[in-house]
Amino acid sequence: MTTMTSLMELAQEQPLDTGGVRTWILDNIIPLVLLAVALLLLWLGGGKGDNAGVMRRLAGVVIALAIVGLAVSGLGVNVGEWLASLFTG
Repeated sequence: MTTMTSLMELAQEQPLDTGGVRTWILDNIIPLVLLAVALLLLWLGGGKGDNAGVMRRLAGVVIALAIVGLAVSGLGVNVGEWLASLFTG
């Protein structure tokens, strides 16, 4: 019963959040995915001499990175307001 009480006290002192998981994903998973995408692009197009195809795929990767950057930074709202201001005057 002592361990259960100490766990309950610890849970009350330290609120649970996802900050640690988010930081771990940003620090570890995203660089690994970027490395895998870069190697895949080199393997698919670089070996065949299809440099134009590699650049087209790279443009898609850059757009995807921009979307991930907006999602992570929290600036998506500002970009949305700016886009809305283009149409509303």
